[in-house]
Amino acid sequence: MKEKTSITLSSDILAKVDRVAGSKRSRSAVIEQALRDYFEERGRQAIHARDFERINAAADRLNSEASEILEYQASEE
Repeated sequence: MKEKTSITLSSDILAKVDRVAGSKRSRSAVIEQALRDYFEERGRQAIHARDFERINAAADRLNSEASEILEYQASEE
């Protein structure tokens, strides 16, 4: 369901919206698509940030284990 709203944009942004819309699309359609793209990107960034934290947590643990193994091997020589 669509709802009507009113927003205020600077004239330079509105001119860019009009250029993108051309004669075949409405300003509303351009702005709606831009917002959809923005929110999708934010969602992807959140997922990537969580994955990055998980990778770093695993890397720290694995690096610690590798360091212990190297120290053990060095002490045997």
